[in-house]
Amino acid sequence: MLRVAEQECRNHSHYYVGAEHLLVALLEERDPATLRALDADGVDVPEVHAQVRRALGTGEDRIWEGILITPRLRRIIALAEERVGERDVGPFDLFEALRAEGGSSAAEILRRASSRNTASPVE
Repeated sequence: MLRVAEQECRNHSHYYVGAEHLLVALLEERDPATLRALDADGVDVPEVHAQVRRALGTGEDRIWEGILITPRLRRIIALAEERVGERDVGPFDLFEALRAEGGSSAAEILRRASSRNTASPVE
């Protein structure tokens, strides 16, 4: 999963892998448990996918010397590892950790997309 996020980072000419790259990777992976959770929340997956891609934008062309993992993504991975204990971290674990961490623009896009979101829009 993180390799797909890293490729997404490269596709956008970024030098870092963050929560938004992870969410795009999770949406493209089409993990059944993740899709069920999104469906239960009333999330329009293609629309969220498009929103996250727009939020990512495109960086400048650069020579690839290495890619950094953002501190937020490190936190998300740590939360997923805590969640699973002894078993391997799966896509749904990363998805749940991304939502639980909650501070990324990826998590905000998911919150706004959820039909279960009862917060009224700010005008």
